[in-house]
Amino acid sequence: MEEEFTGKVAVVTGAGTGIGYEICRSLVAEGALVALNDLDASVAAEAASKIDSDNRSTIAIAGDASDPQFIDSLFETALDRFGRIDIAIANAGITTYGSFLDYTVEKFQSLVALNLQGSFFLAQRAAKRMREQDTGGKILFMSSVTGHQSHPYLVPYGMTKAALRMLAKGLVGELSQYGINVNAISPGAVLTERTMGDDPDFEESWGQATPLGRVATVKDVANAALFLVSDKARHIAGQTLVVDGGWASTSYVPDLRIPD
Repeated sequence: MEEEFTGKVAVVTGAGTGIGYEICRSLVAEGALVALNDLDASVAAEAASKIDSDNRSTIAIAGDASDPQFIDSLFETALDRFGRIDIAIANAGITTYGSFLDYTVEKFQSLVALNLQGSFFLAQRAAKRMREQDTGGKILFMSSVTGHQSHPYLVPYGMTKAALRMLAKGLVGELSQYGINVNAISPGAVLTERTMGDDPDFEESWGQATPLGRVATVKDVANAALFLVSDKARHIAGQTLVVDGGWASTSYVPDLRIPD
């Protein structure tokens, strides 16, 4: 039986670990061909190898997803290998903590460069190719519950994530005519290598804060992502799907360890 994504080609940034990796793994398991990006070449290569040791369905493309020139080369490499682009997922992003009153220009610029500039130009490059192919396609942004609700020491980060929700909505007016669906996901507390590194008590503290009683797994978020880039979601556009176990409905914030 043919898998859900057989013959589809996806580009996913920030996919060496965590949510991005699980999205790539899940797409390949459903028949897709995937260009997996990570800033770290060794991390990207290891991730691609774990997904596809024969290097038939997954290629690793290392580089800085905030750089529009790299984004161009990312797509060129993916097209040289697979010949088309059907799905683009702007997953690469950074989280920087800090008091609003003390937040530096340098931290702000690096945050905006990856979270906003990188996502914007990834979508632009993907949309141009999809229009050229005349095949339509799916573009997905990775927002956050911090773009819906106030969160201590994450005001700049939440600002960028709220902007991605608006980007998904705003592009409906320009890209729907080409059969391109643009949506976003807002994960809540997700157990990843990064979140555990930031706070060793992350799973316990956020599990208590989440109405469903546990933090999300990367598979929970990947399941939502695969739905939004599938044909099942072909009539969904400009929406943000919140995957947070109910946290945004209650907004309880636990006593967190805030990284420096």
